[in-house]
Amino acid sequence: MGNRTVLISGAGIAGTTLAYWLAWHGFRPTVVERGLWQRATGSPVDVRGQALRVAERMGIQARLRTAATNVAGMRFVDAAGRTVGRINLRALARSTGGRDVELPRGALAAILQTASAEHAEFVFGDSIAGIAQDEHGVDVTFEHGRPRRFDLVVGADGLHSAVRRLVFGPEHNYARHLGLYLATVPIAGPAEDAREVVMHNTPGRAVALHPSPDGQIAFFAFRRPQLADFNHRDIEQHRLLLAAAFGTASWRAPELLARAYAAEDLYFDAVNRVQMPTWTSGRVTLLGDAASCVSLFGDSSSLAMAGAFALAEELAATPNDHRAALRRYEGRHRRLAEPRQRGADQAAHLLIPTTWAGIRARNAATRLWPAAAAAGWLGSRLGPGGPSLLARTDGATSTG
Repeated sequence: MGNRTVLISGAGIAGTTLAYWLAWHGFRPTVVERGLWQRATGSPVDVRGQALRVAERMGIQARLRTAATNVAGMRFVDAAGRTVGRINLRALARSTGGRDVELPRGALAAILQTASAEHAEFVFGDSIAGIAQDEHGVDVTFEHGRPRRFDLVVGADGLHSAVRRLVFGPEHNYARHLGLYLATVPIAGPAEDAREVVMHNTPGRAVALHPSPDGQIAFFAFRRPQLADFNHRDIEQHRLLLAAAFGTASWRAPELLARAYAAEDLYFDAVNRVQMPTWTSGRVTLLGDAASCVSLFGDSSSLAMAGAFALAEELAATPNDHRAALRRYEGRHRRLAEPRQRGADQAAHLLIPTTWAGIRARNAATRLWPAAAAAGWLGSRLGPGGPSLLARTDGATSTG
C-alpha cells in the first residue's frame, strides 16, 4: 500500500478534519502549523449539510451543540440603536432542516483538533519553506525543522497558502479582491442580547455585535478597492485602515473601534475569491480556502470539512494511485464548492449595501414581509450556504 505518509500544511478546520479521516483510513498524517498553537479566536462559523454528517460520523456533534451560539435572529439598527429591520434566523434554519450548528470558529477548531490529536503528528511553530517532488515522493524543507520526505502534501493553509505559492505560483494569479475588507475582535463579558446579532450600516460599511458563549464578537466590514501594499500580517496597518474607515461612523462604532485598536488578537483581512484551474500538481493538492476561498461567510468551514472527508475517502479508495484519487476528489468537491462562490457578491450586497437606498430597501424587506418570507429572501441571496452572517476566519490559520 503506497502513498501512506501525508503532510498537511495548516491546523485549521480543513487540516484537522483531514488528519482525522486520513488516520481513520490507515494513513500517517503530519500537520504543520506556523502558529505556536491553534488560533482560538474568530467569528462564528457553521456546520451544516455534508459537514454535519461528517461531524456525526466523527462522534463530535454533542460537543458542537454544547459550544453553539444559539443565535435566533439578526436585528438591524439605526445610529440611535433603534430597530429598523429584523430577520428570524430560526425560520431560515427550519427551511433547511433545522439541524445546522453555529459556533465560534475557535471552538470548532479545538474540537476537531482534539478528535484528531491522538491519530496524527502535530508540529506547531513551523512552516513549509520548500517543496521538491519526483515520481516517488515529495521532499519538504521547513523554516525551522529538519527536511523530511512524504508521499503526498496537502495545502490546507488558507487564503494566503504557502503550499499554493510554492507549487502553483503567486497568490495574485488566483485570488480576486471582492472590494471588501473585514475585521473581528472578541469582547469579553456578557452580551446585551445573547440571542440576536445586531448590525448597523452606513453606505459601504457595517458594524455588528455577534453573541458567543464567551461574550461577544465585534465585526467590521467596509468597501475599499484593493490596496497594492496590503499585508495580512501587519496589525499596525490594519488598525490604521480600520480607523480611516470607521473614525466617523455612528452607533457604537467609536467604542468598538477603540477596542479593536487596542486588541492584540484582532483579525483583519481582505475578502477574496480564490479560483484555480486545478487544485493538484503531481503529489501536491490543495484543500479548503487554499483551493476555493470566498472569505466572507461561515459556510467555508462546512466546505472545508466536506472537502477533507472527500479527499481522505478518495485516497483510501485507490491508495496506490494518487493521481486518480486526486482527480476524483477535485471533481467531487468542485461540484459542492463552486455554487457557494457564485453567491458571494449577492450576500455582500445584502449585508453591506453601497447606498442609503440599498440599506432602506433591505430594512424595509425585513419589516414588511412575514418572518418566514424574509428568511427565505435572505437564504436565496446567501445561496445554498444559508444563514451564517459574520465573516468566517478559517483562513486565519495560514502558513502563507
